[in-house]
Amino acid sequence: MPYPYKKMTEEDFAYIRSVTSEDRVWVGDEIAREFYRDEMPEYGVFPPELYVEVENRDEVSAIMKYAYENNIPVVCRGAGTGLAGGATCKYGGIMLSVMRMSRIFPVDHKNQTITCEPGALLLDVQAAAAAEGLFYPPDPGEKTASIGGNVITNAGGMKAVRYGLTRDFVRYIEAVLPDGSIMNFSSNVVKNTTGYDIKDLVIGSEGTLCILTQVTLKLLPAPTCSCTLVMPFGSLEECADMVPEVLALPFIPTAIEFLERELIVMYDASSRQELDSAVEAAAEAALAHGAIDCCIANTPERAASVWAVRGGILEGMKADSVAQEECDVVVPRACIAEYVKAAKRIALSHGIRVEPCGHCGDGNIHTEMLRGPEMSDEEWKSATHTSLTELYALSKKLGGQLSGEHGIGNGRLEFLEEFVGERMIRLYKSIKLAFDDRLILNPGKVIEFNK
Repeated sequence: MPYPYKKMTEEDFAYIRSVTSEDRVWVGDEIAREFYRDEMPEYGVFPPELYVEVENRDEVSAIMKYAYENNIPVVCRGAGTGLAGGATCKYGGIMLSVMRMSRIFPVDHKNQTITCEPGALLLDVQAAAAAEGLFYPPDPGEKTASIGGNVITNAGGMKAVRYGLTRDFVRYIEAVLPDGSIMNFSSNVVKNTTGYDIKDLVIGSEGTLCILTQVTLKLLPAPTCSCTLVMPFGSLEECADMVPEVLALPFIPTAIEFLERELIVMYDASSRQELDSAVEAAAEAALAHGAIDCCIANTPERAASVWAVRGGILEGMKADSVAQEECDVVVPRACIAEYVKAAKRIALSHGIRVEPCGHCGDGNIHTEMLRGPEMSDEEWKSATHTSLTELYALSKKLGGQLSGEHGIGNGRLEFLEEFVGERMIRLYKSIKLAFDDRLILNPGKVIEFNK
């Protein structure tokens, strides 16, 4: 295997400048420290040797071809909003930003799709669709994330219950492979059984297999009305037990969010009559199953205030603690209450306060571990590592998975093999080598070879 990688020289820097532009390349101490990490510095702070902002597919291809021939690692970076230490230069080399590749092309009404470059922001893609009376449903909490980042991590979010994940909305991907080859995965078609489904393999691969340069996304007709309900309960168990009751109703919720003893439920509909029927059924079911009340946020302003509270939870936890660690497991929905109760016991047994929240409609519980001022660095590190080990074991026992939406990156790498098994790790390595036989693209993420 090609470790160690080549240390870059002035000759390498000059080549990157020659295929891009002098004013879009930074080297060494010129590189801003914000590019050393993503939103979770706990998962690694690594300086690149060169940072370059590319503007088109041909620049990406030229850089990758040169890096491949010269054994230089490359990490592709979008908006830097990841939470798994995924877009960091663990082995130095080149950090390649695609944020200048942000074009959004006109909506294709005949196919109900929109095509954009990877640096386009999620909120801008959603706005472009909405301006044409259409709807791009994937709705992760960070709206300033790039579309490329959303696709390469298969972002989920709060509306996954009704609409699914990012993978469900990707029709076509144009990408550059580690050797500089330009590839097209699928096309703007509704169904495709032509060979292996490489498109769906690339989605969620965390930048370890290729670099996206263009993506076509499916759109839906925009819902004409929506409503949000807040259902407070007296206990965690009652709250969790309400989830299957909501899902058993003859109306599919758009989102079901969990705040320990409160559920937030959203419905979208194409008519006011349909919406009123869904809201009435949900409210009656909630009160029949022990809800203290059922508050209906039936105006856009009221609904926005509810979702603003949900969206601000992580920032509130940051303000209320010295440091944070998150366990991003997903478990079967029937096991939510069992997992949350056990998770609180596990963390508390190691001196850590834990606040669970998340997308209970799909079982993705964010177990937020919060560090108090009394804990030393060493105590915090030891307690979180032990807690995570036990929480991942609990998830596996309940039939869950290691990560529901944040990915493996660098932060969960050490836990992966024990969770999925040695045979699966060998399969992952084979897939990585099929795309990247020299291991230059985002090395040391998702799967590690030099152990």
